[in-house]
Formats: sequence, C-alpha cells, structure tokens
Amino acid sequence: MKVKHIIAIFLLGVFITTIGALFKIQHWPYGSELITSGSLTEGLALLLGIWKLFTTKQFKDFLNS
Repeated sequence: MKVKHIIAIFLLGVFITTIGALFKIQHWPYGSELITSGSLTEGLALLLGIWKLFTTKQFKDFLNS
C-alpha cells in the first residue's frame, strides 16, 4: 500500500468525523455512529502508517513510495 492511499484513508476518516460532528450539533440521528466510524477509520490509517514506516527499509524515500 502506498503512502498516498494511507493519507486518503485518513482524510476519509476526518471527513466522516466532521460530518458526524455536524450531525451531533444539529441533533440528527446517527451522529454518534458517524463519529465512531470516522475515528476508527483514522485509527486504521494510523496503524497502516506505522506499519508502513516500520516495514520500509529506506526511511529517506518513505514519502516517495
């Protein structure tokens, strides 16, 4: 998995969390579920980023992979 895919997953999680917060502010249904799923998506992206960092042999070219 490339770093740009990990960043895209993280940004998707941020988007879902933001929409969930909007739902909570407006007292619309499923706000809590959106915040939870967005946070889990961000956590998954964080774990994938850490895994990518530790499995990459060349730290210098990490962001170019």
